[in-house]
Amino acid sequence: MSDVQLGASLVRSSAIRAPKPTAVVLDLFGTLVAAPSAVERSAAAAQLADVLGVSSAVAEAALSGSWRARHDGQLRSTAEVAAHLVAHCNAPASRVDELERLLAKLARDRLQADATLLQSLKELQQGGVRLALLSDASPDIAEAWSRSDLASHFDAAVFSCRADAMKPSPQLFDAVLDALDVAPERVLYCGDGGGDELAGAERAGMHAVRVERRGGPHGLAFGETAWPGRAIPAVEALPSLLSTWRER
Repeated sequence: MSDVQLGASLVRSSAIRAPKPTAVVLDLFGTLVAAPSAVERSAAAAQLADVLGVSSAVAEAALSGSWRARHDGQLRSTAEVAAHLVAHCNAPASRVDELERLLAKLARDRLQADATLLQSLKELQQGGVRLALLSDASPDIAEAWSRSDLASHFDAAVFSCRADAMKPSPQLFDAVLDALDVAPERVLYCGDGGGDELAGAERAGMHAVRVERRGGPHGLAFGETAWPGRAIPAVEALPSLLSTWRER
């Protein structure tokens, strides 16, 4: 039995009694696409270092040190991110354009989604479920989103770098609920748990379910907390979860 089949079996054996969701809000990294591992992060830093003409250690330190600025709205575009990294690596300003192109390419590559996941999103849509994305993301990811295979499956997308807030800020959850125009008790939040997102969703009035981190346990996550609530193995199990949901 596959992990998804097992998850569906567990869902059937303990059906949830609550208002059935008419919308699902999904996290991005570790949920829809694989969370990057430390090895992958180092490989990306090496590419940045090559463009900037600095050591990998310098590039990796600049990436780590700029994480909050890239995600909380301090930097508004990929161009601003590139200029910020160039400055913090003491690299020539002439490298900004080339670095911007590299960041855009890396973002496009990170948004590649599995065919099984895209099919599950399609099933949810066909069942009348509205879908929204809520992601702690940098401008390069936000700019690449509309050209990804994922985007067409979503009714709304809220990115931390554009909302000027990061999980678990109530501001983010309010923003995605406003974008969906659905009452919170009719919304299911689904994520791998980074940024204390699951408890944040419940505080906003949504239901929440955790998925096993896509990409495996070595994927990087920030601000993760323990989660005692419902869990499924992957987003691919969501159609089964919703099909067996019992109204209170």
